Amino acid sequence: MAGRPLIGVSTYLESGARWGVWELEAALLPAGYPRLVQRAGGLAAMLPPDAPEHAAATVARLDGLVIAGGPDVEPVRYGAEPGPRTGPPARARDTWELALIGAALAARVPLLGVCRGMQLLNVALGGTLVQHIEGHAEVVGVFGGHPVTPVPGTRYAGIVPEETFVPTYHHQAVDRLGAGLIASAHAADGTVEAVELPPADGWVLGVQWHPEMGEDTRVMRALVAAAGAVGPG
Repeated sequence: MAGRPLIGVSTYLESGARWGVWELEAALLPAGYPRLVQRAGGLAAMLPPDAPEHAAATVARLDGLVIAGGPDVEPVRYGAEPGPRTGPPARARDTWELALIGAALAARVPLLGVCRGMQLLNVALGGTLVQHIEGHAEVVGVFGGHPVTPVPGTRYAGIVPEETFVPTYHHQAVDRLGAGLIASAHAADGTVEAVELPPADGWVLGVQWHPEMGEDTRVMRALVAAAGAVGPG
């Protein structure tokens, strides 16, 4: 295709964000996301929460989709009651991003889920989450890291074949895998660190860590390459 693939990235929706003299409700995104898309050869477009009925039309204009990290998925989405360590719901994001995921899967638009995005992909396909684990977010507000080992023969292993040290900050994780999903990387404690659908179901990958906080562009480059191969929706 001509030009750089257009990669949509879902955003936070915050009740009060400050810049300059202003404190207002804001749709925002950590700069690492668009910078990573750009470094990987794509054009980044922010996708703030919208009505779910607009998801298909939105995805149709994209070449690829990233569901960004953020707050906990509301447990009602996977049939559970909130635990004592589960954060407040972000219902507008849950609704919009689930609609985006469904539209991307239906249209076979390449899809990457990052942290919360991976968890939401799992929930969208009928999976469940562990609401709290220890050791993956050791200091509040500070990214940590740990090694991740790929599962041989998976899409992720084809992108990153070796064990890598990844930036991480999360306290929830995949429990029961959603329909069709394959675990394609693990942490040393067994936590599922990447999931994917088989190639026959399109280019779909979720990673539990935060590639936008590191220097390794391979995962995003793989998404951008897939988006370029598919072309405009």
